Amino acid sequence: MAGIYKKLALGVALCALGGAAASAEGEVEVLHWWTSGGEAAALNVLKDDLQSKSVGWQDMPVAGGGGEQAMTVLRARVTAGNPPTAVQMLGFDILDWAEQGVVADLNSVAAEEGWDEVVPSALQGFSKYDGTWIAAPVNVHSTNWVWANKAIFDELGLDEPSDWDGLIAALDKIKGAGYTAVAHGGQAWQDATIFDAVVMTTGGPDFYKSSMIDLDTEALGSETMQTVFDRMAQIRGYVDDNFSGRDWNLATAMVIEGTAGVQFMGDWAKGEFLNAGKVPGQDFLCFRMPGTQGTVTFNSDQFVMFAVGEESSASQAELAKSIMTPSFQSAFNVVKGSVPARTDVPDADFDDCGKKGMVDLAEANEKGTLFGSMAHGHAAPAAVKNAVYDVVTAHFNGEFDSAAAVDELVAAVEGAL
Repeated sequence: MAGIYKKLALGVALCALGGAAASAEGEVEVLHWWTSGGEAAALNVLKDDLQSKSVGWQDMPVAGGGGEQAMTVLRARVTAGNPPTAVQMLGFDILDWAEQGVVADLNSVAAEEGWDEVVPSALQGFSKYDGTWIAAPVNVHSTNWVWANKAIFDELGLDEPSDWDGLIAALDKIKGAGYTAVAHGGQAWQDATIFDAVVMTTGGPDFYKSSMIDLDTEALGSETMQTVFDRMAQIRGYVDDNFSGRDWNLATAMVIEGTAGVQFMGDWAKGEFLNAGKVPGQDFLCFRMPGTQGTVTFNSDQFVMFAVGEESSASQAELAKSIMTPSFQSAFNVVKGSVPARTDVPDADFDDCGKKGMVDLAEANEKGTLFGSMAHGHAAPAAVKNAVYDVVTAHFNGEFDSAAAVDELVAAVEGAL
């Protein structure tokens, strides 16, 4: 299958090279992988706004792979000296492209629009390179959420747990009542999503930063980290026997359908509930992983602006401004399930979970407890992330105990640096 995807991506890249002209003045060419109905509809808000300013939109969607195929296309375009105006991108990919000296300088736009005052500083760590704004952030997805079936919680008289012991007590009741307690898909990134939250609830914000972001050897090899793995083993006892390889949305469906009690997943899961006609607070609950209240682990989609020449700089600036307008940030994120990338957007159009997410983001930004997610490529470079994936998944699948997992984690991270 990998060979097929590479051929498809190469084919798209060659078509792009052969058929795409350099962006003309008054037009922007945007490379992205938002191709679902809701995402495409949200992007239309951006297109319409630009058209009102006489800026045309040349759409360049590349579906699939969470952006991997889009990056293949981008490499071909940049190599040919014909980059798009803007490219959807995530995390350390942004900084990697910035290091190559092929991105645009947005400082004048950012200063004019006051981005420094409204974009959380943790996001600015990816939006800027060496103090220069190079990208316009679109959203914030937070990853330390729990999604719960309200009917099951009501049936069993469960409240939202506020700490680890309360969570385990709730999972015991759910399992004891004959339900699958934790809906989970046995894929490395899903295992790591739970791991992120367990690191945070076990060690707190300072420990998360020292272990997952600073990659401090002492923290990685600590007794606290062994407790993290012990707790991951506890959670493993609440998943069903058929979890291996299950896609995340199928795990969400288990909670929606009432066969499972909770899922630990990012806020994109909310879209599955909404698509099923479920209402937050009535049919499902959304709350932070117990013990992580007041902290947020995140990933963020951003549009990186590429150096496309002075003749296209005006239209590129209008694109950057439009992306950052409160109206677009609201319209897009209401559909996407995420929250705006600026802290001053009104919450009137958001549902209860969205409103809660916006309050949490503002609080975490104010307290300095907003951290990039290791599981989702915003805490450390890809090589480190993949090394952590390997250890977490091997332990979750019972290949070694918690003490051995700590040793493996230290060695894996050191080997990836």
